[in-house]
Amino acid sequence: MKTKLFLITPPFTQLNTPYPATAYIKGFLNTKDIESVQADLGIEVILKLFSKEGLENLFKNASLKINIEEISDNSKRIFALQDEYLKTINPVIAFLQGKNPTLALQICQEDFLPEASRFAQLEELDWAFGTMGTQDKAKHLATLYLEDISDFIVECVDDNFGFSRYAERLGRSANSFDELYEALQQEPTYIDTVLLSILKERIESIQPTLFLISVPFPGNLYSAFRSAQWVKKHHPNIKISMGGGFPNTELRSLSDARVFEFFDYITLDDGEAPIEELINAVTSSAVEKLYKRTFLLEDGKVVYKNNSLKHDYKQSQVGTPDYSDLLLDKYISVIEIVNPMHRMWSDGRWNKLTMAHGCYWGKCTFCDISLDYIKVYEPIAASLLCDRMEEMIAQTGENGFHFVDEAAPPALMCALALEILRRKLAVTWWTNIRFEKSFTKDLCLLLKASGCIAVSGGLEVASDRLLKLIDKGVTVEQVAKVTRNFTEAGIMVHAYLMYGYPTQTVQETVDSLEMVRQLFEAGILQSGFWHQFAMTAHSPVGMYPEKFGVLKETEAIGTFANNDINFIDSTGVNHEKFSFGLKKSLFNFMHGICFDYELQDWFEFKIPKTKIAPDFIFDALEEENNFSTKPTAKVVWLGGKPLVEYFTKSKKGNSWEMMTLTFHDKKESFTIQTSKSEGEWLLKILQKVSVSNAEILSFQEIKLDFESHLVDFELFWYSKPINTLSQFGLLVL
Repeated sequence: MKTKLFLITPPFTQLNTPYPATAYIKGFLNTKDIESVQADLGIEVILKLFSKEGLENLFKNASLKINIEEISDNSKRIFALQDEYLKTINPVIAFLQGKNPTLALQICQEDFLPEASRFAQLEELDWAFGTMGTQDKAKHLATLYLEDISDFIVECVDDNFGFSRYAERLGRSANSFDELYEALQQEPTYIDTVLLSILKERIESIQPTLFLISVPFPGNLYSAFRSAQWVKKHHPNIKISMGGGFPNTELRSLSDARVFEFFDYITLDDGEAPIEELINAVTSSAVEKLYKRTFLLEDGKVVYKNNSLKHDYKQSQVGTPDYSDLLLDKYISVIEIVNPMHRMWSDGRWNKLTMAHGCYWGKCTFCDISLDYIKVYEPIAASLLCDRMEEMIAQTGENGFHFVDEAAPPALMCALALEILRRKLAVTWWTNIRFEKSFTKDLCLLLKASGCIAVSGGLEVASDRLLKLIDKGVTVEQVAKVTRNFTEAGIMVHAYLMYGYPTQTVQETVDSLEMVRQLFEAGILQSGFWHQFAMTAHSPVGMYPEKFGVLKETEAIGTFANNDINFIDSTGVNHEKFSFGLKKSLFNFMHGICFDYELQDWFEFKIPKTKIAPDFIFDALEEENNFSTKPTAKVVWLGGKPLVEYFTKSKKGNSWEMMTLTFHDKKESFTIQTSKSEGEWLLKILQKVSVSNAEILSFQEIKLDFESHLVDFELFWYSKPINTLSQFGLLVL
């Protein structure tokens, strides 16, 4: 029996780029010659909803449901302006898809788009537009316009709607399936009807044997169940399976049999081997079926089967993510807030790839380090990564890459950057890192030269005591030095910040904010986001709370989702109340203002004075790095061949031959002068250590080569000519 798979991401994830799970699985299925079709139903629903026809239906639906007298003034205004919305929606969506760039000029006149409450914040942002081009300003205004329509949908049509999530409340901390099950017994919502009309069309044209639904987040869960419910009802012969980030973290102790009224299977962790076994189980007539990390129903009870002897595939065997079937030219780029890093998540199309499976550090106590997606660390060779990048560029026409690692390993980032430069690829990329001391000034310059434009990393709690308790393996001082290295290389830095970690005191929260203020004031952090600590079941804190001074509110394990754990902190601090002040201060720091405000000004309740010295970060950055070059360090030259001129230098009757080497880099030209013998050695060695060579010389090998011809290597290596070259691409890694 020929197998055909249909893979979907249900509504909603991102608007600007597909979530990569189905592309990863399709890439793997290609290596096995298994036919599959994938779809991102999120973007398809959005495009159907936000079109002239979609809005006509929406306003019609709203007029049947609402009493115009009872809705807010804002919704009354939008309803009254519906003709303006119908007139502008198609051109605006085309503009956000990059197809109608000239519309920017009209949008920026600010009399083209109908405006409701979201535009009220514009006055605050006027200063930001000074640094924004016309296209960016228009994108931001168009985003506000879409958010106004979204507000109308939430109030008048479907209160579960959100651009990047749908009915998220039903998926968050759903220990019991009752509420979600109850919602699924109701008539489909307006958004459901749009989703199901698209699903019907796709199922009927594809006619799959196996329907796989990837659920990355709580905001995809309800739509996943709605989709499965419809297929079960109308095509009961199609087998349905769920996988992805949500089941991997939340459904590991699933026991509610009602879930299997919707799904036949739920698989955990890496999907390749479990899906291959599911295909065998669905197509085979064998009595004893083999499953890999799979929940299913047997005799009315939920059972977990892991009787397959098949090993998980190595990262080198899973194939290249395949984005075919996805509507790559239809995604819409939005700019929600004027934050440089957040716009990278929401603006532009990114090919998503992974440098390494799992996390090479794997110790942070708030993280799910007991689960395979973190625990099983396996890097991919730089040459294979570059092969995959070239394949994806050829397929998608896009050369932007987001490496979605838990934390990209510095040594692999270095190898990847060298491989990109060797192959002369013009790419743009960014990833998630740990702020560790391996990120030297020269490594950051190499990463920048290869196309790295940004990194994000966890500073978490800017307190050395708590960083030690988290087992982060970094100090605030070290973070400051690393972020400076990235910033000076021209790579943007985003920090994940955390408050409310177990035993965190009010004083530590205030001191953490002061550290963050100083990092922004020093200009070495460009973006950040505060998250309140959440205790999860698979993290060390969740597994051994007593070690961290907290108690679980209950030991009961729910029959549905189990991940977020409510806990009681021995300090008794109400961390929730700090949320607004932390986020407001950060918003201002990111825009380079309000550094002179007292920390107290951000809070409406009394806080203690900070104990951090006002120059703590400045002093940390002033400290000299007194480390000598390791003999094993790699030496790489990023520049080209110089033009050479010889001349004779005379002094007091003595003369000796000299060389002038003139180099041209992308921005400027510069010259260095050396003796003829040293210059000729330098010419030869620069050719040998050129980034275009596959073989890389170590510092020790260069030293020995020099000393076999000339004397006093140290005197030459730390002289002015080499110092000049090091500013223009002679790197020691």
